[in-house]
Amino acid sequence: MQTTILGRTNLTVSRMGLGAGGHSRLGRHAGLTDAQAADLVRRALDRGVNFVDTAEGYGTESIVGRALQGRDRTSVVLSTKKSTRHEQVTPSALRASLDQSLKRLRTDYIDLYNLHGVVPQDYPYLVNDIYPALQKAQQQGKIRFVGLSEMFNEDLEHTMLQQALADDLWDVLMVGFNLLNQTARANVFAQAIAQNVGIQIMFAVRKALAHPDSLRAFTDALVEKGQLDPADLAAFPDFLLAEAPSLPDAAYRFCRDEPGVHVVLSGTGNADHLDANLASFARPPLTQTTRDRLIHIFRRVNSTTGQAA
Repeated sequence: MQTTILGRTNLTVSRMGLGAGGHSRLGRHAGLTDAQAADLVRRALDRGVNFVDTAEGYGTESIVGRALQGRDRTSVVLSTKKSTRHEQVTPSALRASLDQSLKRLRTDYIDLYNLHGVVPQDYPYLVNDIYPALQKAQQQGKIRFVGLSEMFNEDLEHTMLQQALADDLWDVLMVGFNLLNQTARANVFAQAIAQNVGIQIMFAVRKALAHPDSLRAFTDALVEKGQLDPADLAAFPDFLLAEAPSLPDAAYRFCRDEPGVHVVLSGTGNADHLDANLASFARPPLTQTTRDRLIHIFRRVNSTTGQAA
């Protein structure tokens, strides 16, 4: 497993991060027991993944905590998140939520604590009223670094993250990015590189990139919107699949090797899928010709996350 330094945190992290949310929730939505789901986390850790991302709202913190028992805590970079989207978080509510996360994760500190699903209209309040509570938790040793995740499906061009970068208060940002919607390259990554802000990627693979049959509906919709040139699609995705065994494989490698990206989150619900994802992160970069072609094809797209056409 390739590793890198997560921006100014100086944490060494695996390029693939295990995402404990998404559709699968570590297999809980597919019927795995908590014990089986914890075994899945351990399997990832045994194969070199050292970055695990969960959240208060995922219902998987306790599974991650169970999986970490008996392991060297310092060998794992643990990220979790406090929900902000559907309630106005108060400092006292954040403190209580953080303590509950620590309890479920069975640890006395969290490496990266994020405000979760932040939308542009909520950002000023969170900075003014909640950021000081995060600083206090850092002083107490409960969290090491602070971050934000965006609400990508509501903020397709990363308005909130641009505000966050202007303030330069956040150590790590969770960004929606994939080969279909590459707006983060100019809107987020360029400034994040300049400020040495850590970047973790979500949405690397969603419905459109799960299978070629799904992709066609998305590209047709983007052509209709005028965001794709039909002539550019003549050999797509065939030229990509000539270089990669699957669309998800290509999608992960495209994100992994984007300048400014540190960790790409990958969710899973079973051991075979986990092993396939691990194999993707072990493969070499896509050729520069292929990357350039993908950048050109999707250069105007800013209307999809890859989850809904």
